[in-house]
Amino acid sequence: MPSRGEDTFALLPLKSLDTGKTRLSPLLDPNERTSLIAAMVTDIMDAFAEFARMPVLVVTGDPRVVALAESRGFHHLLEQTCVSETAAIEAATAMAGELGAGGTLVVPCDIPLLQPDDLAELLDRAPARGTLFVPAWDGRGTNAVLRRPFDLFPLRFGNDSFVPHRAAAEQTGLACVIVSNERIALDVDSPEDLFRLLDYGATGQTRRVLECLRVEQRR
Repeated sequence: MPSRGEDTFALLPLKSLDTGKTRLSPLLDPNERTSLIAAMVTDIMDAFAEFARMPVLVVTGDPRVVALAESRGFHHLLEQTCVSETAAIEAATAMAGELGAGGTLVVPCDIPLLQPDDLAELLDRAPARGTLFVPAWDGRGTNAVLRRPFDLFPLRFGNDSFVPHRAAAEQTGLACVIVSNERIALDVDSPEDLFRLLDYGATGQTRRVLECLRVEQRR
């Protein structure tokens, strides 16, 4: 029987390197936002590659992101039409099931502080059957959700997703674990988030891009 890590598929959704993060537009122009998104997804993929204890499935509409996934030996699902993050995760969940997933861990591609130790903590604390959550720093968003079985309940991403996700998990009658993790909780949507990231201590490619763009000087 596979271990909990071996049959828990990480699902990483990213529509495109060129779209999204429009709330950063007061601080970064479109090309700068593309550079930042590429840096964040690189750091997140590198964390999973270094962890190497769970298979990874990247769902995207961008062939460049597929190339990043392939270079690390990850599974990928290239969407021909990107409808929404919710639809992308639904398709990725189904594919993970076809590949033999016992569980799924959904992580957005805008939490660049993620480290292999954080992933180990999630696997260690996840129930054998049920759900584990890491909410965003403000308690509104869902920055990680691990479901066992893999399709225990549908996910609906968007603003203020954590409360309805938690309610759906509790309605299953199975265990529901809430984990507080500062690195996973820090997602990047607004200029304030970027400055919070700098204050915490960004690392890897994300740090190099922020330094190159001299974001600290734009406060």
